[in-house]
Amino acid sequence: MSKRPTIYATMMTVANVMSIRSTCVRRKVGCVITDIHNQILATGYNGVPKKWTHCTAKPCPGANYQSGMGLDQCVAVHAETNALIQCSNIDKAHHIYITTAPCISCVKALINTPIMHIHYSHDYADTNASHQLWSHSDSRRTFGKLVITGG
Repeated sequence: MSKRPTIYATMMTVANVMSIRSTCVRRKVGCVITDIHNQILATGYNGVPKKWTHCTAKPCPGANYQSGMGLDQCVAVHAETNALIQCSNIDKAHHIYITTAPCISCVKALINTPIMHIHYSHDYADTNASHQLWSHSDSRRTFGKLVITGG
């Protein structure tokens, strides 16, 4: 008899599925924004701006840099940014599930929302700095790595 997955595992699975849509050749990231009841408000994945040639077809200048480096050369819009743009009711946002910890720039954007909990599954180059910035914004906010085991 299989166990029902937790809501956290379910939302991270949705974020992982969204990452499949990514057009970035360097890293595939998916994101889900939910309300306090974990009802999905928006999804996003990283990739070039609309109407641009996808990096999967023609890699951008940042494609060959290591993760977290050469960000000014990368033309991808981050998954979190795409989800925020798509979110029609940001005032209800409470959780964000991301396949990779958010970068400093995305944390700055997320601080300006009512989101209280960042959940991620993989570290990023500056995860500690992102965590510190997020925690400094409001002591009630949480920033945590989800470890999903079988189930």
